[in-house]
Amino acid sequence: MPVERQHNDSESSGERPFEVRLAAALHAAGDTFEADRGTLVAGGTVRGRRLRLWRRTTVLGGAAGVALAGVGGALLAPWSGAPSERSPSAVSTTPRPAASPTARAVTSDDMISMLEKLLPEGKFSKPAGRGVDANGPLVAPYAQVVFDDGHGPGAVSVAVNRVLPGGSDARQAVQCPDKIYTPYDGCVTRHLPDASVVTVVKGYEYPDRRVDTKLWTANLVTPDGHHVSVSEWNAAAEKDAPISRDEPPLSAAQLVKLAAAKEWRGVVDAIPEDPRQTQEPPVAQGEGRPILKTLTSLVPKGLKVVAHGSDDDSEFSYVVVDDGKGRSLVQINVQPDMSDVAKQLFGAGSETLPDGTRVAERKEPGEKGGAGVVMWTVDTMRADGFRVVISAFNSGSQQSAATRTAPALTMKQLRAIALSAKWRP
Repeated sequence: MPVERQHNDSESSGERPFEVRLAAALHAAGDTFEADRGTLVAGGTVRGRRLRLWRRTTVLGGAAGVALAGVGGALLAPWSGAPSERSPSAVSTTPRPAASPTARAVTSDDMISMLEKLLPEGKFSKPAGRGVDANGPLVAPYAQVVFDDGHGPGAVSVAVNRVLPGGSDARQAVQCPDKIYTPYDGCVTRHLPDASVVTVVKGYEYPDRRVDTKLWTANLVTPDGHHVSVSEWNAAAEKDAPISRDEPPLSAAQLVKLAAAKEWRGVVDAIPEDPRQTQEPPVAQGEGRPILKTLTSLVPKGLKVVAHGSDDDSEFSYVVVDDGKGRSLVQINVQPDMSDVAKQLFGAGSETLPDGTRVAERKEPGEKGGAGVVMWTVDTMRADGFRVVISAFNSGSQQSAATRTAPALTMKQLRAIALSAKWRP
């Protein structure tokens, strides 16, 4: 019998579904994908050892890059158009190893046909997909259709990729999202008889719930490194479509069954292996040690830590503090070797300390939709590119309304934390 573990509000760790899809997309794009660094900014979501691109394009306190939004965004999600439409050439990466003589291409029509055959009886429309070209660039295959079981249309998509068995991406793919950043109604992780792990999340397309579109996902990882991600909505499209039914068309059990279908593993096997993914990336200087303990030790006296992030992350963590006047989220990124983005981060208005450390301070509105939320940020970079950036909010979550007029920490206190010598090995 499958082993099942139910997660409640107090059990929140890991990544949001979007981040999982984004990580897979970035793996598909590889290090040669040249993105607009001014556009690709994210709010405190760097997790552990990421691809160099993700670390380079992440600026704590910005808005998520719209070019990567949706079901994995422009890299993983469907493009609008005919079912056989392919991804833009800009997504291409370095050439893959030659496929074996027995490998055959999996077309976009193959992907769409497999998805339709694996879904329950119903009507299908607006198919889109991308297949596997055995000799083409490294891109993640996917399929999406609008499925109507007689109770209203709902978009259903599946994307597959390969992850390193036992690696960080494999673990993160099946972790429940952190409710501080991604509210959801339920998250269940199951261990299947074949030793695969699958996590089903019942959440929402918009974390701030400005539109009540539901997004349910199932992420499955096999012992051999097959990663299958299934998503469904209670609308005919993930965004900008009216809600057409109370819940997405597939139940949690049906999501698991779809994700576990053997057909998807065959598609993953058709993707030639990327030699860059044969081992975990090397740990850069300053990485490899949890930062939660350090952050907690630097919280000023009089503030009680009432919630916190993962204790096994070397680049990102957070605490929620309360001084008796309301909760306040405090999040931090610690990133070595960031000199190449210094000019973008520290422009007019920043200062340079005698030891060469650059400091920028900002007070701005929150970007995640919480009513009245403000974000105070202190961004620092040592002369060798070692960056520590910390933000505090006047709410316990960016998505929830403000609980106080200002964050619990002053700019002076945030500055002291960011400049602390404790961050260095």
